[in-house]
Amino acid sequence: MSISIKQEIIEQLDKLPIGMQKRVLDFTQALVLSMPKGMTGKDLMKYVGIISPEDAKAMQKAIEEGCEKVDKNEW
Repeated sequence: MSISIKQEIIEQLDKLPIGMQKRVLDFTQALVLSMPKGMTGKDLMKYVGIISPEDAKAMQKAIEEGCEKVDKNEW
């Protein structure tokens, strides 16, 4: 009978002193916070094709002209 990952983690965690258990908790909380949030690629598929090629080119041009320049004297 195979043991689940969650059960294995719990069994190993029970063997650790409380200070190390706290470190494991901190680590898992950091992992959860670093998980990407938002829509999946599958969810985004409903938007495929709603921007015309002409509009996409205009947007790309505006980004290249306005967003990819660095003003060294700005700061």
